[in-house]
Amino acid sequence: MKLYNTLGRELEEFKPRDDVVKIYTCGPTVYAEAHIGNLTAYIYWDLLVRALRTNGYKVKRVLNLTDVGHLVSDADSGEDKLEKGAEREGKSVYEVADYYIEKFRKDYDSLELLQPEIWARATDYIEADMDAVDKMTENGFTYETTDGIYYDTSRFPEYADFAKLDLAGLQAGARVGFSDEKRNISDFAVWKFIKPGEKHAMRWDYLGRPGYPGWHLECATIIHKELGEPIDIHTGGIDHIPVHHSNEIAEMHAMTGRKLSRYWLHCDFITIDGEKVSKSLGNTYSLSNLAERGFSPMDYKMWVLSGHYQGTRNFTFESLESAKNRRLNWRNRIALLYQKVDSTSLGGSCRAFSSPKNDGIFGGPPPCPSPAQNILSSVNNNLNSAEAFAIIDNSELSMEDWQKVDELFGLRLIADSPEISEEVKKLIVERQKAREAKEYAKSDEIRDLLAEQGITVKDTPTGPVWQYLK
Repeated sequence: MKLYNTLGRELEEFKPRDDVVKIYTCGPTVYAEAHIGNLTAYIYWDLLVRALRTNGYKVKRVLNLTDVGHLVSDADSGEDKLEKGAEREGKSVYEVADYYIEKFRKDYDSLELLQPEIWARATDYIEADMDAVDKMTENGFTYETTDGIYYDTSRFPEYADFAKLDLAGLQAGARVGFSDEKRNISDFAVWKFIKPGEKHAMRWDYLGRPGYPGWHLECATIIHKELGEPIDIHTGGIDHIPVHHSNEIAEMHAMTGRKLSRYWLHCDFITIDGEKVSKSLGNTYSLSNLAERGFSPMDYKMWVLSGHYQGTRNFTFESLESAKNRRLNWRNRIALLYQKVDSTSLGGSCRAFSSPKNDGIFGGPPPCPSPAQNILSSVNNNLNSAEAFAIIDNSELSMEDWQKVDELFGLRLIADSPEISEEVKKLIVERQKAREAKEYAKSDEIRDLLAEQGITVKDTPTGPVWQYLK
């Protein structure tokens, strides 16, 4: 299995440290409903976990839920996003966090995503955060200002390496208003103090003053407490590289002197109709918004996995319609297996993904091999689901193959494609008899009854074949 490791900016063979692969996934900040752009990353990382398990690895994964400390700037300024959500909805920050955690987990489940072994809520690790700050201070990596405890990045010469930051350039281009209490522009808060009169409902006493942890600290603390470092794989979005993940690496170094993770995987963003996902543009579609337009969570998951996690994807409803139809086509191929009908008889195809030199016996075309290994090989090549989907499109699959596809991609192909009932089978027979007797009105009536149950019938030279309509 090969993965693109952000750490070295190259494709590397994956080799875990021991029998259990330890993974940490940066989770959502739970102050608003997740839109489809937010959810995309979790679909990609679900494929990662499924691929590892298919390859025989055991996995222990932690997914965090940020319910405190994430400021609107993503750095050290602005309002806490939970406070912003509470003000918007006229609720307490705890009510907002509870509500959107529940909503996120419902969306997560509807996408058929594997549960992490640990859901880690940031506010459950406050004491561990304080211990971490104590340790960093003891090791000489922090200093105190009027508004918090800051990490001194000059004490960690490798700070800029992960994101390949130009610290000199950042310093030269520092915006007006840069705090003169910070020693370096790249320094960041590991703990923020609450000033008198400042609104912040979530507060804990530390060093004799009320405050709260910096956003980046929760991840380093949770990893240290729940997985131990270095972990095998850390996942997130490309926006995490220059600030959030660079800061996590620095914090772990200051806490323990160890590396945080051996492999780092980052997914790119999606755009919508060529535009950045933005509330001001009105394109922050949720799964419920898609449902209103007739699309299921599985249709969206199909669209996501039709591309590559490192590619910039442009979402349109036309492309989502194509993904929906592709999934319906796959489900109808499963329907043909129930009827023991070769999909090639209905215009399907079967191509052997083998060496060009393999011309089969006596120079004829080679037989179609079971594609399961080819599919897995594509996924093992840096999670190339797009290539794997092309193999599925162009190969003849057995029911066993489809079961493996479902296990690898979690698309509910078989669960959403049940064999028809005996009653429906009787209707199909009655329709055929009506057609043979040229009782077309009765035939059309039965056709409409079948359509109400989501079934259509295609007439072929060898007899009627049923298919799903949706």
